[in-house]
Amino acid sequence: MAMKPLDVVHRSLESQVIVGLKDGKEYRGILKGYDIHLNLVLQNAEELKDGSPVRKLGLIVIRGDNIVYISP
Repeated sequence: MAMKPLDVVHRSLESQVIVGLKDGKEYRGILKGYDIHLNLVLQNAEELKDGSPVRKLGLIVIRGDNIVYISP
């Protein structure tokens, strides 16, 4: 049976994910929560540039309408 996108996000809870945004920025952190709009809460988040961390952010909320992809 095929998984729906929210099923994939739900299975990624408490796991590390990489999130890409419309402006080209990427963030990596532990997915702590989400809602039906795909607003995400990441713990131990860090901003990435070319796959390498450039700054640590801690706990962040990412607005769902800015997200291009979520990689589990």
